Amino acid sequence: MKKISGIIPALMILSLLGLTVGCGQKTDAPTQDKPVQVDSSKAVEKKAEKEINMELQSKADEFLKAYLGEYALLFKKQALAYWTAANSGKKEDFDTYAAADLEFKQLHSDQARYAELLTFTAAKASLQPHTARALEVAELAFKGNQLPKDILEKRVAMSAQIEEIFNNFRGEVDGKKYSNNDLLDMIKIEKDSLKRQKMWEALKQVGDAIAPKLIELAKIRNEAATKLGYKNYWDMQVRLQEHDPDKIITIFAELEKDTLEPFKQMKVTMDTQLAKQFGIKSEEMMPWHYDNPFFQDPPPSEDVNLDEFYEKKKKEDIVELARKFYENIGLPIDDIIAASDLYEREGKQQHAFCISIDNEGDVRTLVNIKPTYSWMETMLHEMGHGVYTKYTDTTLPFNIRDAAHIFTTEAVAMLMGALALNPTWMTTYAGADVQRVKEVEKAVLEQRRSQQLIFARWTLVMLNFEKAMYEDPTQDLNTLWWDMVERFQLLTRPLNRNAADWAAKPHFTIAPVYYHNYMLGELFAAQLRNTLKKLAKHDGPAYTMDYSKHPEFGTYLKEKIFLPSASTPWPQFVENAVGEPLTAKYFAEELK
Repeated sequence: MKKISGIIPALMILSLLGLTVGCGQKTDAPTQDKPVQVDSSKAVEKKAEKEINMELQSKADEFLKAYLGEYALLFKKQALAYWTAANSGKKEDFDTYAAADLEFKQLHSDQARYAELLTFTAAKASLQPHTARALEVAELAFKGNQLPKDILEKRVAMSAQIEEIFNNFRGEVDGKKYSNNDLLDMIKIEKDSLKRQKMWEALKQVGDAIAPKLIELAKIRNEAATKLGYKNYWDMQVRLQEHDPDKIITIFAELEKDTLEPFKQMKVTMDTQLAKQFGIKSEEMMPWHYDNPFFQDPPPSEDVNLDEFYEKKKKEDIVELARKFYENIGLPIDDIIAASDLYEREGKQQHAFCISIDNEGDVRTLVNIKPTYSWMETMLHEMGHGVYTKYTDTTLPFNIRDAAHIFTTEAVAMLMGALALNPTWMTTYAGADVQRVKEVEKAVLEQRRSQQLIFARWTLVMLNFEKAMYEDPTQDLNTLWWDMVERFQLLTRPLNRNAADWAAKPHFTIAPVYYHNYMLGELFAAQLRNTLKKLAKHDGPAYTMDYSKHPEFGTYLKEKIFLPSASTPWPQFVENAVGEPLTAKYFAEELK
């Protein structure tokens, strides 16, 4: 699950400027008074051929050849620039990335080309399916970038400046500076509440450095959105992802209601246990008493230390465990590992992402691996993005060599990352002692349940805060943040605190208006687990499946999830992949 602080999605998603696929049309069933004879495959092919306007098809092919040729070159240039900057942390590299990013966006700001594109999308029913799909996706990319050059330049420059600050900032405790990883390691073992508070505050210090620039960026983004006819940037991004904003809010309102009581009960138990550890009353619990600075992940279990299954390994072993697992299920990642940057060093981005350099198979991850449970999860997660990208269909038009939707690539990554907390996987791959795992299995599974509940409530904070921020960037965002945190996460607001804690979250800059897709990804990941269980004819709970005995899992993922790429709208893709529409049913069942 994508719960490690600051993990970001693949750059290919970000660089597509908010594009996703849209809803498909339903075919009416034949009525009794209008019997329909089923076409043979040849008859269907002839019918489809007759519907194609060959003259228009030829012109559309010519348009796409020119457009996608430029697109591919600029895509690679931008991706390489970002990869270099994220690895070096140098200002000059971020400047180079900003220039490449602007050049890429300017491709999609060409008004004449956009006008020509619209003539094709208006007649897409007369074109071949993959051509029509590529044009639809192109329209989304163009639609969000019909802006004056000065606005595009300001957006790109501001984003690059903020990312540079994130990459190089180090929190300070008692006059000494520390990396994020160092502070997270320190707070895990610290028992003194005052010292924990200092570490927690250090993890948030970057917020005050970022906030003024991020507020200005929000205003610039809003200015761009309103010029394009949207209410604000949040509204624009959600619609460009082809979600209905009202439906998104409805889904998350239901999520808030369905998770409130189990979350309350879980948190009461958690707070009672933690308060004993710190020698305080449960009502005295504060945000720094939870190891994750945003409470997007549960504190360590009182009954099991998840790191015990990984901490005696070398950091290289964590990589090897992931390599062996993916090889066993028929999705080898040796080439991705060879191209990736795997370990922590000065100047390098402190979080993690997966990136497609060219949509031709050059797939890389940036991670900062340590022998911990959280980095085992991260390695599995990012390689989930990696294999999805690696096995997309490279014969498709360049701009639909992508996931069916941004939440579907998250779903695969979450499916894989969750295995780091799977008792069967820990014994099979991590070499955990079978008897020890049996002793702590209940605690491990409860930790997983806590993860799901906490993450659901955290996504409610992100969605609602970001929506409100873009509705009015000038409001008191520091107070608004804690209003949201108190409401959804049931945390106690620190007395008299007035700091930009919200701005310490990189997603607001790097992956804006994105978090709802993480939650949709969780729903689809639960459906995928259920589908794999059926494929394996497994009678027990999904967590008892031994993936090492099911190489067909890799075949299924390649054929049903990866290869279709973005060639169909996501609702159609989901039904084709799992045999039913996207549903929260299986996610809810996992919380029981």
